[in-house]
Amino acid sequence: MNTDPVELTAQLIRCPSVTPEEGGAIQLLHGLLQDAGFTCTRVDRNGIANLYARWGTEGPVLGFNGHTDVVPTGDPATWQHDPFGAAIVDGCMYGRGACDMKSGVAAFAAAAIDHVAGTPPGSVVLAITGDEEGDGVDGTAAILDWMQQTGERLDACIVGEPTCPTKMGEMIKIGRRGSMTVWITAQGRQGHSAYPQNARNPIHALIALLDTLIAFDLDDASDHFEPTSVQVTGFDTGNTANNVVPATSKAMLNIRFNDAHTSAGLLDWIDAAVADVTAQTGVTFTLETKVSGESFVTPPGPLSRMIQDAVAAETGVTPVLSTSGGTSDARFIRSHCPVVEVGLVGQSMHQADEHVRVDDIQTLKAIYSHILQDFAP
Repeated sequence: MNTDPVELTAQLIRCPSVTPEEGGAIQLLHGLLQDAGFTCTRVDRNGIANLYARWGTEGPVLGFNGHTDVVPTGDPATWQHDPFGAAIVDGCMYGRGACDMKSGVAAFAAAAIDHVAGTPPGSVVLAITGDEEGDGVDGTAAILDWMQQTGERLDACIVGEPTCPTKMGEMIKIGRRGSMTVWITAQGRQGHSAYPQNARNPIHALIALLDTLIAFDLDDASDHFEPTSVQVTGFDTGNTANNVVPATSKAMLNIRFNDAHTSAGLLDWIDAAVADVTAQTGVTFTLETKVSGESFVTPPGPLSRMIQDAVAAETGVTPVLSTSGGTSDARFIRSHCPVVEVGLVGQSMHQADEHVRVDDIQTLKAIYSHILQDFAP
């Protein structure tokens, strides 16, 4: 059997599954996998379409995770190719989701279908969500909640997100930094800028707080992670009058943190800095936080070595083990089982004229097939 991952990628791209719309992508995979002998269960939650497909009843159980939802296309005029047309030009397929990550889903689905046709030992699970590019709370998290309720377990999981910076095979992800966003509102007292003694300037206090936070050396990196990064990503007063000290000022921080920290510990650190600035200035602060995920790592070992060997065998390149980049749904899976991310080159993801090399889709399928064979030989 030789399921074509390129044609499947094209079919998925033609499904307009802009998050949170299903667009026909989950339905397409449901029918394809069911016809291949997988037991398919829709695990929809709050209007989000999710699919859990399992072949086999025995262990070991290898899972694959990916998403079919995509980000919006943006201005259509910036695209040279139809965002949902899946045109192939000069060896590349164009379309929203071509890179992130309908090609990855197509590659592991095609590899799994061909693998189970030979009735191998063990079991294969595909957990496919429609809520990775959105809030994420009703996608992979919903599938994992359902798995816990029904007693479903994976021994290891491969996430098919793009992982390579410039060429196939150069990188896999064994973890991710944590991510948290903090919205800070400084409350002072409005007044005339010519009489600052009668005002309490929240901007000055907020600048002092931000300077303290961004100047602090949180760590010097760790065994598997870069140093923690604190970035000011927004600053606003809403003030258009040049002679008025405003009453409030707001800022936004994004913190990407390594395994030396937790989100709770970082929030305690910010709270302490806030207390110091309030004591010095009289300006008070309120904080809102959103934690997208804690840092995690799957320590190098048999699983990562097996995957490195598979990638090297199919590409001629031994991938480095990395924890770089943003968050992915691996942040949910890491609490369930060891998880490693293996995927395509990600240079064009979320861009206009997003594209993927057709040859790379075939190579990725070959990598996944190699992993399936080696996981339960």
